[in-house]
Amino acid sequence: MDVKNLEPYAIIGFDGSALKGLKVHPDGEHIVYPMGNKVCIQEWKSKKMHFLSGHSNSVSTVAVSPKGTYIGSGQINHIGFKAAAKIWDFKKKVVIGSHELHKVRVEALAFSSDERYLISLGGRDDGCVVLWDCVGGAASATAPAAKLTAGDAFALAPLPLRANAFVTGGDSNLRVWSVRPETKTLDVVDVSLGKLRRSVRCIAINKDDSYGYAGTTTGDMIKFSTGFSESGALGKPSLIGCLAKCGIESILILDDECLIVGAGDGTVDILDEINWKGDFPKGKILDPNKPHFKAVVKRDFSQLKSAKVEGGITSLALLEGGGRAVAERLLLVGTRSSEIFALELGGLSATLLVTCHRCAVSDVAFPRGMAAVFATAGRGSVRVWCAASGRELLRIAMPNFACSAVLFSADGGSIVTAWDDGNIRAFTPLTGRLMYCILNTHNKGTSALDMTSDGRTLISGGCEGQVRVWDIRPERQSLKKVLKEHKSPVSAIQVSPNDTEAVSAGTDGSCIIWDLLSLSRRQVMYANTLFTCVRFEPRGCQLLTGGTDRRVAYWEAASGNLARELEASKVGAINGLDISQDGELFVTGGNDQMIKLWRYQEGVYTHTGLGHAAAVTCCRFSPDKRRIVSACAAGGLVIWRTPQEYLQPEDPLSPKTKTLASPKSLREELRLPLEHNEKQKQKPSAERHHKLPAAPSKVERIEAMNTSRSSVHSCCPCDLTARSDESKKSSPKALKCCRPPDNLPTRTTSKDYISSSGDRR
Repeated sequence: MDVKNLEPYAIIGFDGSALKGLKVHPDGEHIVYPMGNKVCIQEWKSKKMHFLSGHSNSVSTVAVSPKGTYIGSGQINHIGFKAAAKIWDFKKKVVIGSHELHKVRVEALAFSSDERYLISLGGRDDGCVVLWDCVGGAASATAPAAKLTAGDAFALAPLPLRANAFVTGGDSNLRVWSVRPETKTLDVVDVSLGKLRRSVRCIAINKDDSYGYAGTTTGDMIKFSTGFSESGALGKPSLIGCLAKCGIESILILDDECLIVGAGDGTVDILDEINWKGDFPKGKILDPNKPHFKAVVKRDFSQLKSAKVEGGITSLALLEGGGRAVAERLLLVGTRSSEIFALELGGLSATLLVTCHRCAVSDVAFPRGMAAVFATAGRGSVRVWCAASGRELLRIAMPNFACSAVLFSADGGSIVTAWDDGNIRAFTPLTGRLMYCILNTHNKGTSALDMTSDGRTLISGGCEGQVRVWDIRPERQSLKKVLKEHKSPVSAIQVSPNDTEAVSAGTDGSCIIWDLLSLSRRQVMYANTLFTCVRFEPRGCQLLTGGTDRRVAYWEAASGNLARELEASKVGAINGLDISQDGELFVTGGNDQMIKLWRYQEGVYTHTGLGHAAAVTCCRFSPDKRRIVSACAAGGLVIWRTPQEYLQPEDPLSPKTKTLASPKSLREELRLPLEHNEKQKQKPSAERHHKLPAAPSKVERIEAMNTSRSSVHSCCPCDLTARSDESKKSSPKALKCCRPPDNLPTRTTSKDYISSSGDRR
């Protein structure tokens, strides 16, 4: 069977931890940013996304060449392994070169102004600068990024006019480099900082290469001279001034020499340096805490003084070009909390464009019978999303805590969440107000959660291996029973469709079915795996489990026997599993970063989804089966369209029902059922001969049943009453039936047996 691709409806994700990770393409119509182990190229108007895949771990830095021909990306790797830096062709979206000359991490990337060289800076474990020739496809030069007496280098910036020069900065070092192409060597000159000891986080060079600004972790901006004269000779760089501003993480220099500064507290300022008469006062260096910048109040292009967004700023990019006027330019701000804001330079308001979880998403939940919204759980927050637009509707923030499970109550009146501090919290779905909190539900944190359809019973699982049953009432929440069977953390819990059973999966290789009426164990299943997910089939007859053995197993709920096993992945564990409400399909996701859509009865997958940038942690069907929501360890979300072949004809998204009927008036809608009933009454009985008779009632079915008990046979092939009179006359002897007479008492109904001493002989 040919495996088809799942069509993504929306992709939500952004990695804000990479410094200067948000880039604007020179054409003004695309933005580039990292998303897990992929690089995303997004069209600004249509929001269409293209992904550059090839990295084996998270992307740490991104660079775009000055003309937009190339895109560079570097990654993080494990300790002791090489980190790759790749060069991509922007138009073809393919890799054209790569090298692994850095250890563990690529800290920063930059292209030279003529797009010939890719300059890469290694991280703390590497500490080298590598000059890569994009035309020749080989390394031209390499050198240590800092002196042995100085710290590590973190920032990198090329010079706009001189193709053979760039600047690096880091902990107590700021250096200007020049390239000698004929000898393939690097010359370096240190900027004289005097007694200043600063850790440089970002560098910006003005358009004529004469000076630059360096932002530091202490909140100071260092203005330094690059040392290049008009003739092109490299002189000695020097410190011009140390100018104070709170928390510098990113700097942009505009054409009119104004600065856009992003701070670690989320503040964005447009600043203009005070024009001093005469020589630059030496007091600026002696008194670095004195501010020497003024905020822009009114300018030809801007009235922005200051704006503040949530989270520390890691990237600033000016979206211009593409036919935009000067006043229509947008400032894109990327934050450490994985959010992208758009600031109009003519106003003070910040518009949220992209937001997602900063860390791995642990759970996804839909309200019962409602596919318009869904909730996600992650570290520090629980969020409610609109499934149609992919926008965030509500955020419930709990800093420094991780939410491991989330669900909606059956009536939709509360969002119940499980947290790693051992508490269960319920919030209102519209405002996020706390309704109740069950303290100390589990000693080592609550890991799994589910609730019955009436909302009265809550089942929770903990990291210590216990399953606890709670009685939920508006006035109080009390513990009913503690079930101790698992030896390891409980990874998943689900209540059966009839609310009489609950199944819990543990990482100890056991899957237990609990009776919610007697609060005891009903069945247990063992496998040589660490169970990560479990789901009931909609009728409650079977179970599906997934684990680290890369298999999906079918289990009989009544007997606990293994019915079937499927190899769901060839690479890693299965982390997420869900079954559609009609039982026709189920979806899996795991460490292979793929989503697979399976047919339940056939046990074959027909569609795969490629779009995640990290291991898939969970996946869910919407109640109407029109969409599939999956989440990954990088914090991203992907909403997939269910293939058209699995949708019912009456589905609103189906093309067969896109033609709308003519609207009816309210009077016609109210009169139609009455007229329909009158026409049915006027029909003669002769016209109804082809219709099936009504189904017998429950009493009639019981009376028609044969309730006689037998100790030998439940049915008999010899039916003497059905024989005709002719067969009876032709047979010389009467045939005996193999069924015993009905008056013969059985072992359990014999009066003699009950009254006797119990001798079974």
